[in-house]
Amino acid sequence: MNNKYIDLIDQTYFFPQEEFTLEDEHLKFHNIPLQELVEKYGSPLKFTYLPKISENIARAKNWFANSIEKNAYKGKYHYCYCTKSSHFQHILHETLKNDIHIETSSAFDINIVEQLKKDGKLKDNAYVICNGFKRDQYIENIARLINNGHRNCIPIIDNYEEIDLLSDAIDDTYKIGIRIASEEEPKFEFYTSRLGIGYKNIVPFYENQIKDNDKVELKMLHFFINTGIRDNAYYWNELVKCLKVYTRLKKVCPSLDSLNIGGGFPIKNSLAFEYDYQYMIDEILNQINITCQEADVPVPHIFTEFGSFTVGESGGAIYEILYQKQQNDREKWNMIDSSFITTLPDTWAINKRFIMLPINRWNDEYERVLLGGLTCDSDDYYNSEQNMNAIYLPKYRRDKPLYIGFFNTGAYQETIGGYGGLQHCLIPQPKHILIDKDAHGNFSYEVFSPQQKAEDLLSILGYETEKSAKNGSDNIVANTITSNV
Repeated sequence: MNNKYIDLIDQTYFFPQEEFTLEDEHLKFHNIPLQELVEKYGSPLKFTYLPKISENIARAKNWFANSIEKNAYKGKYHYCYCTKSSHFQHILHETLKNDIHIETSSAFDINIVEQLKKDGKLKDNAYVICNGFKRDQYIENIARLINNGHRNCIPIIDNYEEIDLLSDAIDDTYKIGIRIASEEEPKFEFYTSRLGIGYKNIVPFYENQIKDNDKVELKMLHFFINTGIRDNAYYWNELVKCLKVYTRLKKVCPSLDSLNIGGGFPIKNSLAFEYDYQYMIDEILNQINITCQEADVPVPHIFTEFGSFTVGESGGAIYEILYQKQQNDREKWNMIDSSFITTLPDTWAINKRFIMLPINRWNDEYERVLLGGLTCDSDDYYNSEQNMNAIYLPKYRRDKPLYIGFFNTGAYQETIGGYGGLQHCLIPQPKHILIDKDAHGNFSYEVFSPQQKAEDLLSILGYETEKSAKNGSDNIVANTITSNV
């Protein structure tokens, strides 16, 4: 009978795949021996496979290079990393190995940019594209970066007041972009994005506030679709409207020379995932070529802001099935040794699905189960693998540990989950392992952060523990010594 877990996968998907392979009955991810990782570091754990970040950047650059040549496209391409996807130093250091640019979303992003410049990681001529609604601190930080000589910092104007605020804070001339307030997908809760300036108002805004302002140079039109770059009527319709605005604006604004097609590429969320990246880029550049030729204006340089595409497929989380609860005739709950709410918050908040596969026991019989987290919250569960009606895993056996992995989780989960802070029901944050690979194909492992301890959480909550009390007395002594010196 074909009742083993490996039989189920073989019948449902093409397997093995580029990043998923088997050795005996153990799963490998980019050839990383996951069972050995668990045996060495325990469970639960998160990991980041750094080489995948550079690999995806190189893939996108290659696709655009191919398309520029195929379409005889006269503009240049610039890859920006959307920092809000993951702000960690190891992520930024890996991305910046690839001669890319940065897109920011809030004030403290600029502090990170300044530190990267100080460390020699970010080049002085790199573009820093500043998106988001800009409050006082963000304005101040952008102005400081420009005033200190970073001329390729381009704040993207989100509302009608930002130019005056920036001009008051910036000493010399500066470049800007304008964000289009795109119309949302028809099924969305509202009609127009809260971010940016409406299609019909872009040219009048330029005429009224920018054209005669000697301090400001308009360089970029920013086009962002919340659902990302997808091959559907909604996306192509919005792109065409954006291009019409670009050509109208270019005719009255000679300095405009760049189009930022913000909105990311999708990443693999199922073993059945299919997406033709090269086709999409080819068609986008083709549409730009056609529209600009018809309007008799030069094509723009292209900027993209890929966040999830850059880091998403580098991440994973591994849990152990602690126990199985038979709650009724049909439902078996496999309880993991952590919480979905705290470690994979997108599964709970926006019903996002990741690739989920067992790490071991692929040759065992399988069963239908539900997955539950450790918190006392009824929403702490994961109930369906993409393209399946239910989750199937090797049968639970108390005498044979079962480990499961969630893959391509590298974007947003740490920041949304509140990395280093309090977790729901005080479930500790799991340890995090960084994985790299040398030129000879040898893996190296580094513990980026250990699992949270009780005293870590109690200290945040204001409780005086023995450890925090000792740290406090040590600080007093250190301060006294410093003062005496």
